Amino acid sequence: MGTKLKIIIADDHQIVRMGLASIFGKKSDISVIGEARNGIEAVKLARELKPDVILMDLMMPKKNGVQATLEILAENPDAKILILTTFGTADEVRQALDAGAAGVIVKDTLHEQLIAAVRNAAAGKRVVSNEIQSHLDAYPPKPVLSPRQIEVLAHAAKGMTTKEISDIMGIGADGVNAHLRVIFSRLGAASRTEAVSIALQNHLLKI
Repeated sequence: MGTKLKIIIADDHQIVRMGLASIFGKKSDISVIGEARNGIEAVKLARELKPDVILMDLMMPKKNGVQATLEILAENPDAKILILTTFGTADEVRQALDAGAAGVIVKDTLHEQLIAAVRNAAAGKRVVSNEIQSHLDAYPPKPVLSPRQIEVLAHAAKGMTTKEISDIMGIGADGVNAHLRVIFSRLGAASRTEAVSIALQNHLLKI
């Protein structure tokens, strides 16, 4: 018998914690070593107990799953955190993954799939439920532009030439063109007109 996987369950609902503990308690290779009712307790237990995997609810009081994940990984970059959720926008799920979570799964996942997810997370594999992945695919991330890039694009939207933008912003023409190249890349645009259209659709620009 190898060493058991040590896990912590963090969820603000006692019945969820009890249910998960019951599921894992039936497995000879997994041991629940702690339970947390909120993000603050999750961070504290992760620091004290050094679990192999932390099952973390996305929405919790005092400190949510994303905030707790960031704090835990700042202290221990090797921690494996598996986010649990019954709902959540695509942006919230992406925030969790961007924070360094090993994966995101829905709470009503079949027991054997949940157990496999924990084992895979412990092994360093990325785990994302099919339902979550479909949601992410359906709602791609919004493009992001810096305030300076938005300013350049706003001037371009008014029909200003590169020289006119350069003069009004006090930067060289090469600087304007460099900003435009980044803008086109981030928006997936091939021209100023297309970039302006995409920016307006994504509420990045008001004209």
